[in-house]
Amino acid sequence: MQNTAEKNLLSQRFRGYFPVVIDVETAGFNAQTDALLEIAATTLTLDEHTGQFSLDETIHFNVEPFEGANLEPAALEFTGIDPTNPLRGAVDEKKALTETFKLIRKKMKAAGCQRAIMVAHNAAFDLGFVNAATERCSIKRSPFHPFVSFDTTTLSGLALGQTVLAKACVTAQIDFNNSEAHSALYDTEKTAELFCYIVNKWQQLGGWPLADIADDNEACNNDIN
Repeated sequence: MQNTAEKNLLSQRFRGYFPVVIDVETAGFNAQTDALLEIAATTLTLDEHTGQFSLDETIHFNVEPFEGANLEPAALEFTGIDPTNPLRGAVDEKKALTETFKLIRKKMKAAGCQRAIMVAHNAAFDLGFVNAATERCSIKRSPFHPFVSFDTTTLSGLALGQTVLAKACVTAQIDFNNSEAHSALYDTEKTAELFCYIVNKWQQLGGWPLADIADDNEACNNDIN
């Protein structure tokens, strides 16, 4: 359980938003028609002494295609997922989302945050599939903001000059195994490591917390006087 100091620090970092790293594997690009096949979520923690983020807990589900879902052969070939394989241990969308949201809400409450914000590589894609599945399952409220997200594609392009997850990780000296990629579990944790690297580097460079302007002005006045 995080103490009060940690709660306050994490809740202040992103204006009350609780960052959760998500990756989905799907049977196509259309969130309304194509199957959600895997989902993984990694929560983060913030050290109250160093101000540095690190990975906390990861949850992962293989997901059964919803009734009538489209399965694009090219997408299945790309991910290597066989939705019919009984050894996948797949669960229905509602169970996968309910359990994932339950963990997120627990961690979010402990951190003193009011709303989760999705962190993902090409975040609009993942958020679109999570939102579509949430609506399909008649889940009344998602912990995530419906359209605000942190996109590590953009962040790594800015910080590292790379937009591909594997190349960004290599540039940041994060181990990346291409043979394990395109698994929601693996990609989520690598995206989480990348996000932590970028945010922590910004903090180390003095970018956060921002200097208090009022304190700076007071210091200047004292120097003048």
